[in-house]
Formats: sequence, C-alpha cells, structure tokens
Amino acid sequence: MALRSRKAQREPEEPKEKSIDINAQMQGTLAFKDPINLKINGNFNGTLECRGTLTIGAAAFVEAHITGDNIIVAGKVRGDIVAKKMLVLMPSSVLTGNISTPKLNIVEGAIFQGKCQMGVDNTMDIEDVAKYLEIDSPSILELVNQGKIPATKRGDSWIFEREKIDNWAATGKVS
Repeated sequence: MALRSRKAQREPEEPKEKSIDINAQMQGTLAFKDPINLKINGNFNGTLECRGTLTIGAAAFVEAHITGDNIIVAGKVRGDIVAKKMLVLMPSSVLTGNISTPKLNIVEGAIFQGKCQMGVDNTMDIEDVAKYLEIDSPSILELVNQGKIPATKRGDSWIFEREKIDNWAATGKVS
C-alpha cells in the first residue's frame, strides 16, 4: 500500500519535447505533422516538412525544398525555404534559393542569394484549410485531386492561398 500512495502523490510527468538529431547522409522526404525539434548535421537531399524548430547545423549540406515553422540555418542550403513563423540565417550559413517568411533574421556574415518574400503568411496546408472551412482533411484532398479547389503543388505538399480560398468559398462551391 505504501507504494500506491507514493505513486498517487507524485505529480504527473509533463510530456518531453520531441527531438531528433540527424548526423547521416539521407535523401527522400522527411515530414513531421507533430511539433518536433529536428537538427540536421549531415547531408540531406529531398523535401523537408517540419512543425516546430528545424536547425541546419554548421557542418550540414541540404539540397531540398524546406517548409517549417521556425527554421535556423547555420550550414549550406540549396533550395527554397518557407518558414511559417521565422527564419534565422546564422553567420556560417550559405543559402541559395528563395525564401518566404513573416520574420527574417540574417546575422552578419551569412550569405543569401535568391529572392525574399516577407509579410503575413497567407498560405495554408491541407490541415489549415480543413480547419478554416470546417471540412475534414480527406474531403479537402479529394477536392484538390478533382481540381475543384484552388491549390498549388510544392514538393509533396499542397499549398493554398487564403485569398483564393476565400474567393472560392464565396462562390458557394464549398460542399
């Protein structure tokens, strides 16, 4: 009985923040739907989709289309980056590609070659559109595949512009 009472008196443990370090050479698509801290220290080629914080280490070389919430680049990246919240280019970073983010911090010494689009993020993914329109995700995907809803393919993901979704919904085409 003493064990039970001690266990009952303990406070529940808080869930630990998920974290993954990649120190290898990889290619393909990495997609995380749940928030995670992902750090890439090796070479990666493909598509990266990350919720949470993505860090590209100083020794890393990444050739990919990257989408994430918060992205920190300290290594070399060749490809477009869409940071939904913020992008930080550290002094050791070399980025060749276009970026889209509402907040950008380029630290002295960083090298960036490409185009930058800043401002309020008016793009949504399938889950965002499903919540916005109050329709389940599979139904949104079905509308996309039938060409009935305005969407653009970026890498392996569908991107929706809020203004186009608003106009589409205003026409009464929402089922």
